[in-house]
Amino acid sequence: MIQSHLGEIYSFITAICWTVTAVSFELAGKKIGSLSVNYIRLIIGFILISLITTFSRGMALPLDASSHEWIWLSISGFVGFVIGDLFLFQSFLEIGSRISMLIMALVPPITAFLGFITINEVITITDFLGMVITIFGIFVVVLVRNPEGNNFKLSRSIKGITYAFIGALGQSSGLVLSKIGMGSYNPFAATQIRIIAGLIGFTVVFIFMKGWDKLKVDIKNKEALKPLFWGSLFGPVLGVTASLLAVRYTTTGVSSTITSISPVLIIPFSIYVFKEKVSPKEIFGAIISVIGVSVLFIL
Repeated sequence: MIQSHLGEIYSFITAICWTVTAVSFELAGKKIGSLSVNYIRLIIGFILISLITTFSRGMALPLDASSHEWIWLSISGFVGFVIGDLFLFQSFLEIGSRISMLIMALVPPITAFLGFITINEVITITDFLGMVITIFGIFVVVLVRNPEGNNFKLSRSIKGITYAFIGALGQSSGLVLSKIGMGSYNPFAATQIRIIAGLIGFTVVFIFMKGWDKLKVDIKNKEALKPLFWGSLFGPVLGVTASLLAVRYTTTGVSSTITSISPVLIIPFSIYVFKEKVSPKEIFGAIISVIGVSVLFIL
């Protein structure tokens, strides 16, 4: 049973990691801004995963990777970390981590479509049903009825939602590119290559935006460093590695659907950490999402 659902299990672990990451980086981002958070968390993530690969593989750097793995995983790291996460983290500041992660419900259909057209992944009827139920439950939470009419409207700013959508597109593309590049290669080393590409990409961004002086100040902010550490551990290190293992054992569409339950898992954090009020409608949406994930696991 466990062996046949390894992909789903790793996907669920990924969802937990993304939840901790989102909360941690929203806390840090409110103190030092999303750009500094992105750069510093990749530095921390690179140090942590280098320690892991040193002890687990006897190799601090992924020097055994082929040119194919370097090229595709580097592109994946740039698309996922630089483009995807830069906009996602900015959306955390615009509309909050909980709503941002809800918009990320678009990741599964985008990923499934990209997986279909690029690597010929097949989505079964059961997989499709589970994805639809999960996404429906999430959108029950994010949409509200317009009091001026019978139609629905978005509950947050268009700018923040647009940022989150671009983040979803980056995450989807990065996931598919990771599967193309990783193959049977070590997932920790594959993650390390993605982080290296992300660091190079953000270095270019900082040079272009002349943000080094602010970064020097931000990196000394002790209040931001603690959530940054936990976010870096559960994000670039554990979360990304779990996501790579997930797409090794299941399709990218199924994996990203299970991962998209992060908006459900984040509700308790929103209540106790950010003091947000959660409505019965949001709880109802959470239940529907869990049912959708159960379909992917059980059927």
